Amino acid sequence: QEQVVESGGGSVQPGGSLRLSCVVSGRKISMYNLAWYRQSTGKQRELVASITIGEIAEYADFVKGRFTISRDNAKNTMFLQMNSLKPDDTAVYYCRCGLPGGIWGQGIQVTVSS
Repeated sequence: QEQVVESGGGSVQPGGSLRLSCVVSGRKISMYNLAWYRQSTGKQRELVASITIGEIAEYADFVKGRFTISRDNAKNTMFLQMNSLKPDDTAVYYCRCGLPGGIWGQGIQVTVSS
């Protein structure tokens, strides 16, 4: 019943931009804190950004000034605007709805290369 689906990934050159979307079904995201994570090959999953029910956003140091997390409760969707992308941003990006606990998407690939 509850499902999280990411979209908007792909391959871009360094300095490019992507906007990830996370559509949640089966629950109203207005009731939950939300977050984006990423996992690169050979590394553990790490928190990228989070946004609370009250729309307070926090960012990992490695994306501050480049990424923006937002939410549209009416559309039951969360977004991650990714600008000035670097090769180190290459990873599978995951959406999480509800923390602690919560539900996760399957992830979407972002590749930054020249």
